[in-house]
Formats: sequence, C-alpha cells, structure tokens
Amino acid sequence: MKPRIILLEDDDAMRKGISMLLKRSGYEVLSASDPGLCPIYPSENAHCDHKDSCGDFLLTDNQMPNMTGLEFIEAQNRRGCKGVIRNKAVMSGSWTQEDQEKAKQLGCKIFHKPFDFEELLDWLEERKSSIPADRTLVDFTDKLVTD
Repeated sequence: MKPRIILLEDDDAMRKGISMLLKRSGYEVLSASDPGLCPIYPSENAHCDHKDSCGDFLLTDNQMPNMTGLEFIEAQNRRGCKGVIRNKAVMSGSWTQEDQEKAKQLGCKIFHKPFDFEELLDWLEERKSSIPADRTLVDFTDKLVTD
C-alpha cells in the first residue's frame, strides 16, 4: 500500500501541482480545497469514530477557508483524529512568529512557501519509515478528490 497524504490547499493550481508531484513520487494523494470537508466536521461536537487513520501524512496550507491549517490540526486533536501528529505539516507564505510557535507546540513540520519540493520529499521519506507496513486506513475517498 502506498503512503497516503491528505492534502489541504485552497489554491487550485497549487493543490493540483503538489498532488501531481507527490503522485509521481509514489504517494497516494487525497486532496480538498477546504478543511471543512473532513468527515469529522459536521459540527463542533463531532468526534472521529474511526478505528484507523484516514492517512499517513497531512499536508495543509495555513491560510484556508473557514479556519487556518493550525486551527484544523488543533480541532483534529480535540476531536480524536487518529492521524499521527508527527506526520503533519503546514505550509505558508506568511508565517508569523505566533503561528510558528503554535506549529512547534503542535509538533508540526513547517514549510515556507514557495518551498523546495525536495525538502518536502526528504521529510516524507524520513517519516515514511515509521509507518507500520500492516496499517489499515479509513476509506473516505468519496469525501476528498484525487486530483
């Protein structure tokens, strides 16, 4: 099974470009333009009832519709997301010191836009070795697209 990346990016061209490059590098990519499409977001009281994770990695833009990428990750943590926090990364072209500190507190990798794609691939490759070969992932492909 290929490592699965959940990609959240509201810029269509950027999302499709990153998705294409990741797929060419051997990853399965599920993407969305809005973090609100995550299945656990129908209401503030929603909770993840999945036994398994939806993906091996999360790569999100920080400036997104309805919430920032960091707010999305905080909400995932509160709502019982099964994703591995050390495999979550946030991209931004306008990092504030406060946002960088919040990302650090959440244990997220940060990337500065425009980022070096090789740096992203190196991070993914490093983290990929910690993914159990026998893991199972939730099938929610009807909620996200595979650009």
